[in-house]
Amino acid sequence: MIPIEYEPPVEDARVVIGIGTLKTNTVLQYDEDYEDVISWGAKALAGEPSKKARNSQPRPVELFKLHLGDVPESKKPKLPDGITPERAITDYLREMGKVIKDEIKRCWSNVDFYHHVRIIVTVPSGFSEKTKSIMRKCLFDARLIKRIGTLSLQFTTEPEAAAIHCMSMLKEHGLSTGAKYLIVDCGGGTVDLTVRKLLPDNKLGETTMRSEDFCGGSYVDDKFLEFLEKKVGKSAMDELKEKNYGQVNYMVQQFCFHVKIPFTGKESDFVTFEWDIERKCPALKKYVTGSEKNKLREDDWIIDLDYKTVKGFFDPVIDKILKLIEDQLKKCPDCSVIFLVGGFSESKYLQTRVKQTFEHKIKVAVPPRPVIAVVSGACEYGLDTKAVSTRVLKWTYGVQVSPKWQPGDPPSRKDSNGRIKKFCLMAEKEVQVDVDKEFSERYYPVYPNQTSIAFRIYYTSKYRATYCDEPEMNFLGTNRPVMLTLRFGSMEIFLKATNETNGKVYRTTFCSTE
Repeated sequence: MIPIEYEPPVEDARVVIGIGTLKTNTVLQYDEDYEDVISWGAKALAGEPSKKARNSQPRPVELFKLHLGDVPESKKPKLPDGITPERAITDYLREMGKVIKDEIKRCWSNVDFYHHVRIIVTVPSGFSEKTKSIMRKCLFDARLIKRIGTLSLQFTTEPEAAAIHCMSMLKEHGLSTGAKYLIVDCGGGTVDLTVRKLLPDNKLGETTMRSEDFCGGSYVDDKFLEFLEKKVGKSAMDELKEKNYGQVNYMVQQFCFHVKIPFTGKESDFVTFEWDIERKCPALKKYVTGSEKNKLREDDWIIDLDYKTVKGFFDPVIDKILKLIEDQLKKCPDCSVIFLVGGFSESKYLQTRVKQTFEHKIKVAVPPRPVIAVVSGACEYGLDTKAVSTRVLKWTYGVQVSPKWQPGDPPSRKDSNGRIKKFCLMAEKEVQVDVDKEFSERYYPVYPNQTSIAFRIYYTSKYRATYCDEPEMNFLGTNRPVMLTLRFGSMEIFLKATNETNGKVYRTTFCSTE
């Protein structure tokens, strides 16, 4: 990543836009050459299969944001040649931006988009500094911001946005200043958790380090597809995904509508669902062979989804969520309420399992519309960015320094100038900091005639480090303008370097070079 021009935030913000997870599907439909976007969101999802032969469109591009997270490679969706995750995200944001700009122009004709609009983007809590810088670059390329370093664009995590949204419900649960509550944001891909404390003047503080895992609602869909693969054979499913991916997409839609969403976990509520392959996925028949084909012929190409089977799709996913909640409550046993938010939290079965496991010791609440909690909270944060007072650092931060090599240092690390490159700690992970707290260190030139200093800034998931090339160490960026000041409490890292000789001050944030 490289430093980018710092630009103060919009002072005359008349419109706040929250961009995050909602019911808008992260799907793009390109033309045959993958040059232009034909449709996006819900319109890009596959419709009901047609029995008429016709030219099929290329496979839609979906769930591309998963490429930015620390997701196992096997779970990342395959992208067509020439389509990078950054390209897909940029194209998606550009299409979204067209709608946003048209709507603002329709409602407020006197609003200048680049001067009067503040944009708040929510990201999973597991996103790294590099990932946020990639998102900033994508938003710039999508023309949602005019200058890449503008602070009119700000980030917050999805659970933090949800925590802000849930502040309005604290009184009805008897919570007052000093009370702590746990946000469990159950999305499609990730589940993110954060514990927040209500501070005076209706402010929020973070009390434990955020946690997350890949156990959102889409993993229930994956379990369904795995079950189907066992019934029709792996080769048949592989061919279907390769040649008729739209029908796979349609099957998942139908599974969600008819089975996943209505499932309550109560056997008395459940009626075995007949999955008719000829209606739901006619193309699949021609790929099924051998004993699987013979068995399905006998059953008229119908697969029964009974209670035990469907429950088995949910349980491994929900068990992971329960473990995440349990681990957070161990860190903060005096939490008063668990709030379930996000699209998957609308699942009655998930709600029941969470209540059965934890309600004997803590309240469990679900907002009226949990799916909008994140994006609504993003807008509320944009209206008052001071609502969050403290955050817990997810990473350990520091800079590379070059002290003189000393006896006891590894000989192999001694350079030709008799120095050694080391990691100098500035802020340690899991430390609670005020969002405006500045961490400063004074650095001196190595050589008398040196006119500039290059600050190489690193972060790591470890608590301590000695060298900048250790495992899990990540390079954040270089700043060359020598008082170095960094602010880690914000959702992005902001740097200030002061030349104490001439008084010049340099400010920057960072952007990916990719």
